Parts: sequence; structure tokens; C-alpha cells
Amino acid sequence: MRVLVVEDEQVLADAVAVGLRRESMAVDVVYDGDSALERASVNDYDVIVLDRDLPGTHGDDVCRSLAAESYPGRILMLTAAGELDDKVTGLTIGADDYMAKPFAFAELIARVRALGRRAAPPLPPVLRRNGVTLDPANHTVQRDGRDIALTPKEFAVLEVLMRANGTVVSAEGLLEKAWDENADPFTNVVRVTVMTLRKKLGEPQVIHTVPGAGYRI
Repeated sequence: MRVLVVEDEQVLADAVAVGLRRESMAVDVVYDGDSALERASVNDYDVIVLDRDLPGTHGDDVCRSLAAESYPGRILMLTAAGELDDKVTGLTIGADDYMAKPFAFAELIARVRALGRRAAPPLPPVLRRNGVTLDPANHTVQRDGRDIALTPKEFAVLEVLMRANGTVVSAEGLLEKAWDENADPFTNVVRVTVMTLRKKLGEPQVIHTVPGAGYRI
């Protein structure tokens, strides 16, 4: 899952990003509204965690702009403005969910994952395919009932492939969804991660290479 965190309090923004990355999410961080619109224009984020009171373009205007463009990602407003009228306004201008600060991090993770599941078609909370079971909320993977320990990046790649529901995901697509903007597109990191993931999942292989196209389960 690819997430954009938009928060002008840099310590909080970085802390949120670290926590989400521990949940195997690819996270980019910006600290103002103008940068948020710029990043959203070039990346397809699954979820945008958006503060309201931002320097530059106000968070409300960021939300309105993305909603007007029918941006495919979901917007979670995370803000100190927690009165009922504030929540109503945020949801009215295009936010898909709303959380007030201070917040419990476990709830933030649950809400981000819930928004990420609102894809087309909708996906279940626990993903199952070809004997593999992946539970994003509990961060567990099993193959035919056998527990499999994965690194956060291996987990992220497997989740992207499972969510594709049998369709092919290109190496570029995996790089976009499982790594953040600092990833070097010219490295073989995707190939190496898929190779180690195959070894851990065991035989018979469930991740298949489609020559010239990518990978699928």
C-alpha cells in the first residue's frame, strides 16, 4: 500500500511515517499543501493522510482539489480540529474519513488499512489465494497452514500481488506500491525481493513470472 502523509509538524509527520512503514506500507512525507498536490499529481497513492491547517495551500483546498479531480486514492483527515462541525465540513468537502488529534496509533493504522481496502472491486480484510493467507491487520502470512516470517518489504510485495487477484503486476508497479519515492528504479531490488519471497513461500511456486510483463499469483 502506498501512503502520502501531509503534516506540517515534521516530528509528528515523520513519526507517523515510521509507524506506517513498520506495517509494511510505502510512505512518502510532505510538510505543506503545495507539495501534497504536486506529489499526488505524479503518484497514485492508496491513502492520503492529510492535515487541515497547512502552510501554502490549505488542507481543505487540497482535499477539494483532489475530490474535484476524482483522485483514486482515499483521504483521511488527521487534524486538531475535532469538533462535530469540523468533522462534518471535512467529510463534506471530500474526505473519506476523519480523525482528531491526539489519536491512538493503532486506530490510525486500522483506518488507513480500511480505506486502502476500498478498491474496485472491494477486497476482504484477509487475503487468500493459492493456499497463501495474508492478514494485513495482524501482519501474518501462512502457506497451507504453515506460518511464514517475512520482512516488511517482502510482506508489502506479497500484499500487492495478492491484491492484484491474479492479474499481472509489473516490476514498476511493485516498485511504486511497495517502495517510497527514494527507491532507485534502476536497481534489481524488485527481482531480488521476489526471489527471496519465493524461497520463503516454498514449493510449488505460487509467484509466477510473466516474461516482459511482471509477476502474478
